[in-house]
Amino acid sequence: MLNEKQLLRRAKQGCRDSVRQIYELYSDQMLTLANALLNDIAASEDVVHDVFVNFAQSLDKFKLKKNLRAYFATCTRNLARDRLRARKRHAEKLPRLARKNIDHTTPDTQAQQKESADLLRDALQHLPIEQRETVVLRIRTGLSFKQIADVQDVSTNTAQGRYRYGLDKLRSLLNDEIQL
Repeated sequence: MLNEKQLLRRAKQGCRDSVRQIYELYSDQMLTLANALLNDIAASEDVVHDVFVNFAQSLDKFKLKKNLRAYFATCTRNLARDRLRARKRHAEKLPRLARKNIDHTTPDTQAQQKESADLLRDALQHLPIEQRETVVLRIRTGLSFKQIADVQDVSTNTAQGRYRYGLDKLRSLLNDEIQL
C-alpha cells in the first residue's frame, strides 16, 4: 500500500485508483465525525460525499500542508457546521434514518446496546460543539491533540482541555441518566 503522499501525487497525475484508495482510507472516519456532529446519517453521508467530491475536483490546485486526515477532518467539520447553521436558520428537522444491521445477538442484548448507543449519542449532543468535535476527533478518528488543534485552529492545550472537559461532562450526563 502506498503512503498518503504517494497516493496524492498519483491522484494529481490522474490516477483514479489512487483517489479511490484515499477515499477508502478516510471516508469511514469522516462519516463518524460528521454523524457525531450532525446526528443524522443521511446528512452525514452527504457531507462526506461533498468533501471527497470537492477534493477530487480541486486536485490540480491542491497543496497538502499537514496530512490528509487532518485536511479531511477540517473539511468535514466545516461542512457539518454549515449544515448545523442552515438547520437552525431554516428550522428544518432532518429525518432520522433507522439503521438496519444484521446481528446475531439476542434481542435483549440488542436492546441494551441500542439503549447505550442512544444514551451516548444524546449525551454527545448536549456537549458544546467544540468539546463534541474534540472528543469525536480524538476517539473516533484517532487524531492527535496537535492535529485536533490544527483542525480547530486553537492551541494544543486548548484541544486537550476541551477533550478533558468534554469527557467529564459526558461522564456526568451519563451518570445522571443511569441514576434516573
